[in-house]
Amino acid sequence: MNESTRSRLGYLALVALWLAVLGVACATDGPPDVVLHGQLAGSDIHSYREVPFQVPTGVNRITVQFESTGRAEHTTIDLGLEDPDGFHGQQGLRGWTGGSKQLFTVGAVDATPSFAPGPIQPGRWALLLGIPNIRPASKAEYTAKIWFGHPGDPAWLPAVLNPPLRKEAGWYRGDLHMHGAHSDGSCPTQGGDGRAPCPLVFTVEDAARRGLDFIALSDHNTVSQANDIRELQPYFDHLLLIPAREVTTFQGHANLFGTTEPLDFRLGSKSVPDWNTLLTQAAALHGVFSINHPIRPNDETCMGCGWTPEKPVDMHLVQAIEAVNGMDAMSPKHTGIPFWEEQLNRGFHLTGIGGSDNHNAKVALPFPGGSMAIGLPTTVVHASELSMKAILDAIRAGHVFIDVQGTRDRAIDLVATAGDRSAEMGDALSAPAGSMVHLTLHADALDQAHAEIIVDGKVFPPKSEMLIRGAKQTLSFDWPSDGKRHWLRANVRGADGTLLIVGNPIYLN
Repeated sequence: MNESTRSRLGYLALVALWLAVLGVACATDGPPDVVLHGQLAGSDIHSYREVPFQVPTGVNRITVQFESTGRAEHTTIDLGLEDPDGFHGQQGLRGWTGGSKQLFTVGAVDATPSFAPGPIQPGRWALLLGIPNIRPASKAEYTAKIWFGHPGDPAWLPAVLNPPLRKEAGWYRGDLHMHGAHSDGSCPTQGGDGRAPCPLVFTVEDAARRGLDFIALSDHNTVSQANDIRELQPYFDHLLLIPAREVTTFQGHANLFGTTEPLDFRLGSKSVPDWNTLLTQAAALHGVFSINHPIRPNDETCMGCGWTPEKPVDMHLVQAIEAVNGMDAMSPKHTGIPFWEEQLNRGFHLTGIGGSDNHNAKVALPFPGGSMAIGLPTTVVHASELSMKAILDAIRAGHVFIDVQGTRDRAIDLVATAGDRSAEMGDALSAPAGSMVHLTLHADALDQAHAEIIVDGKVFPPKSEMLIRGAKQTLSFDWPSDGKRHWLRANVRGADGTLLIVGNPIYLN
């Protein structure tokens, strides 16, 4: 079997896998699995009522949305959840809101604050209603909608738990790689005399101060931080928190975004003999998989950091490459850009992204051998809204550029037009031999920088000037198509040659 045939078969297998993924996602993001109705009367004051429901096998999350009438008459209903063990002391009580929450979730690894995560046993569960106040002549109606989650569900489901923070389309800025107390992130202690695992809230607060729209919390081989995210996300209603993990192996590291499901990372074991096995398991979890810092050394100075697979890897199962890690964009020894472009030249459509790899939320600036500040670099994503699914869909589609120095305003937008067809970064465009592709580059906050056009990994010198003059500038040039397959993208460099912006490709033919 030749390489072309293997590539086509791999692509078809991936299409089939993603069709299955989308089918599962659509089926899960639907109406509630159980709806409970009931009525309370004045005689229910100072009493507790169990409202039972059955949980089938194969469930790993219970989400409850509770609504009731009577608040105008000061009817108050406290809400709890019992598991099949029943309520004996604290045993069997999975949480109690004290009337503070009408929407909550309990999952295997995370839960809404005031509820405990843990295994979801099949059998009889019950909502526990406490009625501290209802007037003698009053009546109240309640409705409880219950959704069941299942292994493999993406982290953005059920949708009732994860509404978009902003509903408009736009360019959203984020950091896709960072560590805290749930792995090896540390920061100075309160007294300043030592170091300790850095609480997640410091990372989130710093990202908010830096004006980011989203961050991915990617601790090593764990998703325990998802429980903290449940507590922090409602407060940080301008900053999207995406659960992730850095899949850390002896043959390379990679980030998996958008899932809290278990993934066996023991590469080289009987259960995970090679990367293709791990990647196939990861694909079923509906997230985005990105190879991290691929050109790092893989030795005792940084065991496993470099991408050194022992067997060939089917790159159809990868969606992105961390082209810029921290400030390595200008370091020929460490930058991931050549590795990324090598994959593009092999015909893979992989999105170039960036991440700070921050390990100290208190760091203000990068320093040699130390942690990068959060948001340095920034991955800027053109998404339909600010939600987990929309951000990950846009990354998968390649609608992305990297702001290498993590500013709040530098931006580019590259659009290619052939005839009546147009494409933005990440899109594909057909251009027959002999036709002319017209490209337009919009640049913001890049005065006196210059654009650099890369075609198939080599600099292409347009005939028109590529110097950016002013706070906003539109540059245009033409590229003659030979009808063959190419990719084309833009960089922006400062007057001294410093790389400022890394754009993603438009794929031609």
